[in-house]
Amino acid sequence: MAKKAPELKRSMTAGQMEMISLGGAIGVGLFMGSASTIKWTGPSVLLAYMFVGLILYIVMRALGEMLYVDPGTGSFADYASTHVHPIAGYLAEWANVFQYIVVGISEVVATTEYLRFWWPGTSDWIAGIVIILFLLLANLASARAYATLEFWFAMIKVVTIILMIVLGFMVILFGFGNGGHPVGFSNLWSHGGFFTGGVKGFIFSMAIIVGSYQGIELIGISAGEVAHPQEAIVKSVKSVLWRILIFYVGAIFVIVTIYPWNELGSIGSPFVNTFAKVGITAAASVINFVVLTAALSGANSGIYSSSRMLYKLAHEGEAPKTFKYVSKRIVPSHAIIGITSGIFLGFMLNVIIQFFNKSLANVFVIIYSSSVLPGMVAWFVILLAELRFRRKNPHLMEKHPFKLPLYPYSNYFALFMLTLIVIFMFINPETRVSVTVGAIVLIVAAVVYVIKHRKEAT
Repeated sequence: MAKKAPELKRSMTAGQMEMISLGGAIGVGLFMGSASTIKWTGPSVLLAYMFVGLILYIVMRALGEMLYVDPGTGSFADYASTHVHPIAGYLAEWANVFQYIVVGISEVVATTEYLRFWWPGTSDWIAGIVIILFLLLANLASARAYATLEFWFAMIKVVTIILMIVLGFMVILFGFGNGGHPVGFSNLWSHGGFFTGGVKGFIFSMAIIVGSYQGIELIGISAGEVAHPQEAIVKSVKSVLWRILIFYVGAIFVIVTIYPWNELGSIGSPFVNTFAKVGITAAASVINFVVLTAALSGANSGIYSSSRMLYKLAHEGEAPKTFKYVSKRIVPSHAIIGITSGIFLGFMLNVIIQFFNKSLANVFVIIYSSSVLPGMVAWFVILLAELRFRRKNPHLMEKHPFKLPLYPYSNYFALFMLTLIVIFMFINPETRVSVTVGAIVLIVAAVVYVIKHRKEAT
């Protein structure tokens, strides 16, 4: 069994834990339009978000069940090592590191684009370095400083979405910004029906939607640094998924109701258009600020999450020993610097490639999206670990207050659906290349593990 890393300081509050998970899962994609998911299945994308939300609810309840008994830093990787196989924990950890370095690079690239909205002459590399240094210092300060920053990043996103939903319903029901003529609900079925892409299009959309929920498992990583963990875990798991679901479904319901789904590709950001429609003339600036904070939030969460995993890997002998170091502020500072350096190198490589050859930027797009499959590894190992956890520990379940509902059928259902979604990722021409790159990364990591441990055994 893998050696556990020492506990870090439990300085986070339950509210910060919730906001970290919210912030990690609600990203830039929602604000920029969600057109890529809507085009596959039309208005029924609402059901697709609900369905994926149901799958993730099962995953989160399975995680919460184990977290309640054993809350620790990088916990789902520990559960994978203990209850499935050490290689499962290893893959979960390195997949998390890879995922969030890639996400961090893409988010920093995005922030430089958003900054040009206000300062057109801003140099990409200078802006990127300033952003990376800011996030590095926030994470080095303390877990509480990181959590406070992430709390406010997430709060900005949440308030914007709520405002968007309220304004949207004013347009739909009362005709605000539409000459007093209510838009009504006819756009949900007037342009080819509700299920425009059939079953195939519906599952294709789910294959893209799963990426929207990635980051929700951050509860499992932050559990080792939250005060009163049992209480915080139950509260967070119960509420955070439903909040994310409401925000996503609510916002997208407003979008596909106000605007014909087949015209979304030509109107730009639906958020900007909706704010502008009701007379908020600074809509573009408001949304640019929000997507800027969303991108910063994604990179911030990525540095936090992957640095804890790198810290764990070092303690388990699967990463250089230097990453075991904990600073006077009780944060894994060398791991934080290591992850931030990876983001910096990737960002600078992107700047250099863009400078010499703009067409090669597509290669980076593929690399960015390749993080989706490694990000799903956490969900698979959580579900598999929970099955073994239940079988091994029936005595712990007798008085357990937070069991997974409908066990084991709900678990099997979630595993089947996630497997089906991965298969459709390989079928879908838009996700095939990126999911293949993600699969290659996981295969290489598994081969490295086997070679390393075979040598140790001999």
